[in-house]
Amino acid sequence: MNRLSFDVTDKEGAVAITPSIDGVALSALVTDFERSNGYSDPAGGYGGIVPAFFSYGPLEVYFRGQAGNQGEGDRDDEIYVLACDCGEVGCWPLMASVVPTEDGYRWEGFRQPHRPSRDYSAFGPFEFERRQYEEEIGSLPRDE
Repeated sequence: MNRLSFDVTDKEGAVAITPSIDGVALSALVTDFERSNGYSDPAGGYGGIVPAFFSYGPLEVYFRGQAGNQGEGDRDDEIYVLACDCGEVGCWPLMASVVPTEDGYRWEGFRQPHRPSRDYSAFGPFEFERRQYEEEIGSLPRDE
C-alpha cells in the first residue's frame, strides 16, 4: 500500500494542497514520468490545487471521488489531483479517478486533459489504506 500525505502551503494568500505519495510530491512523480516518456511539451508545470480558486466542495468528499463530474471529464469519480503551478485547474491539471476498494482507495486513470494523446497507463495506480487515507483527507483545511 502507498501512503498519502499533503503539503499545505500558501499560494497568493490562499491555501495550496499538493498530494505526496510515499513522501514524494505527486508533482515531482508525474514530472519524472513525463520526462522519462518524452513528454516535453511541457513536462511538469504542476502545483497544488487551490480551493479558493475553484469550487471543489468539501475536500473530504472531493478526495473520496464523490464530488461528481468536475467539468473536464465524463467520469464522476475523476478529480483534479494537481493544478497548474499557477494554481488554476483550467490551465494545466492532472486528473485521476478515485476508486473505492475493499481496503481503501485507489488513484488510477491519470490523464492530462490538454494532451489527450499522452499515455499515463504506466503511471500508478496508487493504493491507499482506508484509515490512513481518510485521516489524511480529514486533516485538510475545512474553511475553503
